[in-house]
Amino acid sequence: MTEAQFRKLALSFSGAVERSHMNHPDFRKGERGKIFATIGPDGTWGMVKLTPEQQAHFVGAEPEAFKPASGAWGRGGSTIVTFKPAKIAAVRIALEQAWRNVTR
Repeated sequence: MTEAQFRKLALSFSGAVERSHMNHPDFRKGERGKIFATIGPDGTWGMVKLTPEQQAHFVGAEPEAFKPASGAWGRGGSTIVTFKPAKIAAVRIALEQAWRNVTR
């Protein structure tokens, strides 16, 4: 997976828009919506906002691509996606779950 592929997938969800947060891209549901994903400042990783249960599934299934973010963010479900080893199909599912989590 590449940064461009992650961006394309994130923007494929209904109402998803790209904005900027702390000098790097983020993806939200609508202009003022909650963030469901980001791209890291160096473009080699992204973050998806999952539930802790969803996070455990992805980390267990593909630990080389998915890992909890550090600290409280990670304990809350924020999950780092390392692009190089990540499979597009798995990232698409993770992004969809993150998008659904913020649209509830």
